Amino acid sequence: MLVDDLITHGTTEPYRMFTSRAEYRLQLREDNADARLTGVGRAMGLVDDARWARFSAKQEAVQRESARLSVLWATPGNALGREVAQTLGVAVSRETNVLDLIKRPELNYAALMRVPTLGPGVDDAQVAEQVEISVKYAGYLDRQRDDIARQQRHETTPIPDGFDYAGVRGLSIEVQQKLERVRPQSIGQAQRIAGMTPAAISLLLVHLERARRSQVA
Repeated sequence: MLVDDLITHGTTEPYRMFTSRAEYRLQLREDNADARLTGVGRAMGLVDDARWARFSAKQEAVQRESARLSVLWATPGNALGREVAQTLGVAVSRETNVLDLIKRPELNYAALMRVPTLGPGVDDAQVAEQVEISVKYAGYLDRQRDDIARQQRHETTPIPDGFDYAGVRGLSIEVQQKLERVRPQSIGQAQRIAGMTPAAISLLLVHLERARRSQVA
C-alpha cells in the first residue's frame, strides 16, 4: 500500500501513509500478514522450505478447526446446548451453530473450549486467534470483499465529460476539488487520485448509475 502510494501518488499527502487511511484496512491486518504475503514471498524465492512448511501447517490447522466447529450444533434440548448453558451460563434458545456462538460479544474461542464437548481445542494461540477473528468479523470482511469486487468490475466505467461532482451528495469538499482538478475519464482513474477513498468511489458509482437509469427511462 505504501509503495503504491509513493510510486503512483507521490508524497503530497504524508498522512496517507497511516494504516487508518489505507483502503479496505480490514483486509490489511497484522494477524493475517502471513496469509497475505507468504505466498508472494514463496513465489519470489524469499521463503525457504522450513518457513513455508510452518505457514502451510498453520493454515491447514485453521481450516481443520473451523471445519470441525462448523458441523457442531447446539439446541436448547441437546447435550451440547446444556453444556454451554451449564459451563458458560449462556442460554441457547434455538438451534445454533458453534461458529455463531463465537460471534456473540460475550463469548470467544477460549471460553467455548471450556465446554467439555468442544474442548480442549487447538494448542497454537495464533491458530485459535485466526479462527476467532475469521468468525467474529466474517460479515464485515465479506462486505468489504464485495466492495472490492464491485469497484474492480467498474474499473473501466466512464465518467461523462462535464460531470458535476458538486452534485454528488456526500462527497467532501476536498474530494470534490481533487476530482474537479483531475477530471478523471473513468472510475479506475478516479481511484488512483491521491487521497481518494473507497467511500467516495462508491458515491460516484451510485450517482452514475442513477444518471444512467434516468436516461434510459
